[in-house]
Amino acid sequence: MFAASRAQARDRGFLWRVTRDGHSSYLYGTLHVGRDTWLAAGPAMASALHNASTLALELDPLDPDNARRMGVALAQAPSWPLAPDMRQRLIRQLQLQCLPVNSVGTTPSELLLSGVALALARRDGFDAQFGSETYLALFARQRGMPVVSLETVELQLQALLSASAAEAAGMLEDGLRELEAGTARQSLRDLVRMWESGDQQRLDTYQQWCECVVTPMEKLQMQRLLDQRNPAMAQQIDAMHRAGQRVFAAVGSLHMAGDRGLPAVLGRMGYQVERLP
Repeated sequence: MFAASRAQARDRGFLWRVTRDGHSSYLYGTLHVGRDTWLAAGPAMASALHNASTLALELDPLDPDNARRMGVALAQAPSWPLAPDMRQRLIRQLQLQCLPVNSVGTTPSELLLSGVALALARRDGFDAQFGSETYLALFARQRGMPVVSLETVELQLQALLSASAAEAAGMLEDGLRELEAGTARQSLRDLVRMWESGDQQRLDTYQQWCECVVTPMEKLQMQRLLDQRNPAMAQQIDAMHRAGQRVFAAVGSLHMAGDRGLPAVLGRMGYQVERLP
C-alpha cells in the first residue's frame, strides 16, 4: 500500500514555513480522513519533514496513553437525555449506515453523529485510518522523530462535547438536519476537494460556503472547535520553536483558515510566514 502510494505521491493539503530566530518550523493543514493512495508525502511535504526535528499533532493517534485516557474520559462523559422524536431520528441515521443503535442514550450524541459522518465518508471512499495524522505518526516513529500532542484528550473532549442538555439538543438538531438534507455529505465532499487541491481561498472562506455555520449553536460550536483552541496551540508551537526545535505542526486544515488561523496567529507573534506549494 505504501509502495503504491509512493509511486503516485504528490502534495496535497496546506503547507507553510514559519521562520523566526534564525530557523524554520512548518505548519501543515491535515485531513482527518483519506485514501490509501494518499499515504505518501509529496515533494514539498517530504522536504519539510526531512528538515523538521519534532512532529506535533493535535493528539498523537498512536500514543497508547491517549487511547487509555480517551476511554476513561468517554466513560465519564455525560449522555444528556434525548426527546423521543430526536432519539428516533438519530436511530434512523445510525440504521441507514448499518451502525449499532444500542449506544443511543448512553453515548454522547455528538460522538454518534461523528460516527455517522465517518460512515458517510467511507461510502465516498475516505477512511479515518488513512487520515494525514496516521501517516505522519507512522513516519515519525520509523524515523525516530519525537511526536508530541499539542492538546490533551480532556481538552479535546471539552471542545467536542456539549456542556448542557439544551446545548446537546441544539447540536443534535443541527446535525440531524444536515444529515437528513444531505448537506453534511456534500460539505465533506467539498472539504475534501478543497484540501486535495490546496485551495487556500476556499479554505479562508469556508464558513461562508459550507452551510454549516448558520444557526447560533453551529456558530458556538465552530468558535469552540477552532477559534478558542488556536491560540493555545500557537503558544505550544512557539515554545518548542523558541527552544530550538524545528517543528512540523500538523493539525486539521480548518485551524489554518483566515485571520484567526494558525498561520495568521504566528504571523502576529513575529514569525515570517510563507505558503509552500
